[in-house]
Amino acid sequence: MIIIAGHELVDADQRDAVVAAFRGLVTRARASDGCIHMAMTADSVDPERVNLIEIWRDADALNAWRRRARGPKVGTPKHVEIKRYDATDGGPLF
Repeated sequence: MIIIAGHELVDADQRDAVVAAFRGLVTRARASDGCIHMAMTADSVDPERVNLIEIWRDADALNAWRRRARGPKVGTPKHVEIKRYDATDGGPLF
């Protein structure tokens, strides 16, 4: 399982427009083979922060998605901190 998680910072007055611009990409990703979950959301505390989480079945599914993703052009974020994590196990939270 591959997890992509992190955030980016954009101008506060542009944050909601950035999130909205990615709605179609998130919808397409969720419909893609191997996508377990994807969300790009406005942070509930920081007005500049956009949170990202992607969970993919495996590297092949992620790589296939990356080849066709074609995200919208929304400008350059002020800061990006997004990392890839390779998970080997998972189970119930509680």
